[in-house]
Amino acid sequence: MTLNSASFFTNRKVVFLLASLCCLLWGSAYPAIKNGYALFNIAAHDIPSKLVYAGWRFVLAGLVLLVVAAIWKKPVFQLTGRNFCQVALVGLTQTSLQYVLFYIGLAYATGVKSSIMNATGTFFSVLLAHFIYKNDRLSFNKVLGCVVGFAGVMVVNFSDGLLSFDFTLLGEGFVVIAAFVLSAASIYGKKVSQHVDSVVLTGWQLAIGGAALLLIGLVTGGTLATLTFKSAALMAYMVALSSVAFSLWTILLKYNRVSMITVFNFMIPVFGTLLSGLFLDENFLEWKNGVALLLVCYGIWLVTKEEKRGAELAPSLA
Repeated sequence: MTLNSASFFTNRKVVFLLASLCCLLWGSAYPAIKNGYALFNIAAHDIPSKLVYAGWRFVLAGLVLLVVAAIWKKPVFQLTGRNFCQVALVGLTQTSLQYVLFYIGLAYATGVKSSIMNATGTFFSVLLAHFIYKNDRLSFNKVLGCVVGFAGVMVVNFSDGLLSFDFTLLGEGFVVIAAFVLSAASIYGKKVSQHVDSVVLTGWQLAIGGAALLLIGLVTGGTLATLTFKSAALMAYMVALSSVAFSLWTILLKYNRVSMITVFNFMIPVFGTLLSGLFLDENFLEWKNGVALLLVCYGIWLVTKEEKRGAELAPSLA
């Protein structure tokens, strides 16, 4: 069995382990990013500098993947003009546009609401897949699993502020739009991955998307403080987690139904809360975190327990 074999990446145990690893890595980004803001002296509402920080993270992650792909003798520079444009579109939407919208929304909404609104991306993915792929239709288990998983995200973020129902376009609205953009771009990326090597695709899209973020951040006045050993080490970790997580996620989406993979996204805020407690000295030994984890895991089980059909290896457009 080779690393790229479809049978390996559609094995339910492998899918669970790799998808969970991706979410664990992305969950660790929460405390890592917060520490990065402190080490690089980025103020809470300094969006341009945050875009510069994110831009460097993704540019470097993309370059690392492209070097690895070249070492593995993958067709890094053999993309057709059409394929390169498709890859660039994935990067500019999935990485650039999505992050710009999310950071703007985060500046006008609370962290609690942003985390919950961002989780709506899983619903968008499942709904879009229903209309795009013949083998990924909605079912009772999928709908119930998404609702249960979303409930888990709400529980882990529960606070008095959650009871406030104010909604603004620049705040919660932009966070929801960012979630939709990410979902649509991920599904489009799944289509592109059928014709472009997954590692090459991820490397180019991260590099292009990161470069756009970096440019936007610099043009709008963003800066980063001088590198220190600690800030450089943290940036290196962020680059590594982005490279590994985005590559594995792209491969999993390539070989599996969208709904089966995206439901794991509900684990990200749970991991983020637990890891923030460990590394930021925040309180995480609360009943709500245990309940949230159980709800998220049950929601994932509901969605993934359905038997995979052979058609998912070669998804067809509706």
